[in-house]
Amino acid sequence: MPNDMPGPSSPGHTVAETGCITPLIAAPRWRYALIIGLYAYQGVIAGFALTALPNHFSALGATTEAIGAYVAAIGLPWVLQPLWGPVVDRFGGFRMGRRRFWVVMALVAAWLVLLRLTLEDAVTIASMATIGGVMMLHSVFASLIDTATDGLIIDQVPNERLGTANAATRIGFVGGISVGAALFAWLLEAHGVFVASLLLLVLGAATLALALLVREGPGDARVSLRYGRERETGVSLGVVFRKLASNVWRPHALALLVLCFCIDFAAAAFRVPLAVELIQERGWNPAALSAFQAGTFFITGTAGALLVGWWSDQVGPASALTVLLGLCSGAYVAAALLLLVPDSRLMNIAGPLALGVSATLPILVFVALAPTVMQASRGTAAASQFALFMAALNLGDVAGAGLAGALAGGLGLWGVGMAAATVFAASALLAARARHWLRQ
Repeated sequence: MPNDMPGPSSPGHTVAETGCITPLIAAPRWRYALIIGLYAYQGVIAGFALTALPNHFSALGATTEAIGAYVAAIGLPWVLQPLWGPVVDRFGGFRMGRRRFWVVMALVAAWLVLLRLTLEDAVTIASMATIGGVMMLHSVFASLIDTATDGLIIDQVPNERLGTANAATRIGFVGGISVGAALFAWLLEAHGVFVASLLLLVLGAATLALALLVREGPGDARVSLRYGRERETGVSLGVVFRKLASNVWRPHALALLVLCFCIDFAAAAFRVPLAVELIQERGWNPAALSAFQAGTFFITGTAGALLVGWWSDQVGPASALTVLLGLCSGAYVAAALLLLVPDSRLMNIAGPLALGVSATLPILVFVALAPTVMQASRGTAAASQFALFMAALNLGDVAGAGLAGALAGGLGLWGVGMAAATVFAASALLAARARHWLRQ
């Protein structure tokens, strides 16, 4: 898509890229510190809300349908994430920075929402609706954090560094999930939800401090709620919406939207019922399963994401995306076949291995997918357009989680795995055939 705004590879970024020590986003060390910190915060929350808590609910006897509904409710605000895009794109004249103002305000709001968790006495099936409501409201502000951060990356990171930047997002997010899943699974059992919520508040405050420290530009105010007219972007909401509409209806944008939805739909439809089966039918302890998931996520999302990010920068994200989608298809076939192993000691290994295999490769797919989407999103409606693609991912995740119980009941768990493999194979074919749309 045409770039109608000055790009991040302009000469103004050259000095900062060579090693500026001022806390500015244009300086690589501060940029990656902020990116990793913001995504680590989101990951910790996800590890707590979407791994530790569902596993805890499973151990208490919650059904697959109930857990799927809980996961879908938390994911719903992410489906509506594109609503934040025009706001972030249009109102960018704050003295704190075009994107940074929204990051800081959303972090404050998210922190205040988490205070409600300190009023819960214990995690029970009866409290699932209340806790789910709190985390759903938190997702509203977390999606704003994500939208503003993605806009910041699109604005500030050169094309040739987008793979590395998105690897940093995965390292932060997956590292946070790993810590959140393992640590909070233990805290919930050993000390209860009050102590867990206090730790979440401390981590949220630390993330806010980092966002206050690192500025977008040298002239930005450290803290200010004022809107400086001299920094007005000059772009009306009408222009943002027209640009967004014209960009999204192009063939390559539609292809990317389909890919985004299919990837997360297939992953969630298999992941949710498999985790429930391992706890309720295979006898896995929820804390042990959370720790296992945390370990696989951590290895894949750190070293694996960094390797894929570097590889994507070398060969182009379109080529990397096609290969990784094909590998996902093979991984899901292997996971489905592992589930046919008869009940025995071997199944104690095969079941979690199937969960690990099916959950890790989609993480790497995102590292190749995101740079492609970001390059397609540059311009007036950058945050809005990227948020739309991410909403397609989140809609796939919500739909997959919501339909997981019905699909597992109709196809059997191994059948869901084979169906997911088919979806990934079709996505790989789409990416390969549309490579002239997806290439850099």
